[in-house]
Amino acid sequence: MYDVLIVGAGPAGLTAGIYAARGGLKTAIIELAMPGGQAASTENIENYPGFPDGINGYELMNLFHKQALAFGVEFIFEEVQTFELQESVKKVHTNNQVLETRSIIITAGSKPRLLGVPGEDRFIGSGVSYCATCDGAFFKGKKVIVVGGGDAAIEEGTYLTRFAEEVTIVHRRTGFRASQTALNRAKDNHKIRFELNAVVEEILGSSHVEGVRIRDVLSGAIREISADGVFIYVGTDPNAQFLQGEIETDERGYILTNALLETNIKGVYAAGDIRNTPLRQVATAVGDGALAAVEVEKYLEENK
Repeated sequence: MYDVLIVGAGPAGLTAGIYAARGGLKTAIIELAMPGGQAASTENIENYPGFPDGINGYELMNLFHKQALAFGVEFIFEEVQTFELQESVKKVHTNNQVLETRSIIITAGSKPRLLGVPGEDRFIGSGVSYCATCDGAFFKGKKVIVVGGGDAAIEEGTYLTRFAEEVTIVHRRTGFRASQTALNRAKDNHKIRFELNAVVEEILGSSHVEGVRIRDVLSGAIREISADGVFIYVGTDPNAQFLQGEIETDERGYILTNALLETNIKGVYAAGDIRNTPLRQVATAVGDGALAAVEVEKYLEENK
């Protein structure tokens, strides 16, 4: 029997684990892959306080993980499949066992959204990628396309210039959601060019990516751009496949919480990128994780 089970070992989950274990709760984090979530695959995190020169995402998440271990957090590397949430003792079904707990914090995060165009599924692993840090080195001296206009697209596009000969950023508007600092850096980089007011209609190739077909959203004109790789950053979707309707979500599948991160089920909380939140950053995930753990402590004290 655990006091709290945390589903997901990204920055929100690791922070919740640190706070919960430090507060004396018997705590375990269930994680399918390695700790760190999407943050661990980010080359350089520039806006996390305390690191004026930025810090590698894997390095930062490794520090989070070590700190959680130091406070006694148990890690269970399994896949969550279903929940039983209505009783005071809640159950988490994984692919290997059934775990019992008095409370749950869901911090399963989000995953990259698919572009949804012909050729995308076919070339995943053969030129289509959602992680520049993971795959950028395969494109040394080559030409790549980056799709998107947010921080991830601009920052990862800039990172790809370490390897690629040319990076073309394709964005459906002229305005960007990315920070001005990141955007200025990209515009000053001679390896980066922009295709604005354009959308990718198809990813082309035979055995691997050879280019993309883009459409001008203003004129409707279609043309092709040759490329060896396509990196896609068009948003995220929640890792909420195990919820099965018990927990209320918005129309996109993100968990609805109140200001104290409570879900519609007593004793069940959500934190970080998986909840309906206006900002998804490491800093906000950390804040969420801390608050969720403190609220769990209060809940358990009131429901002994």
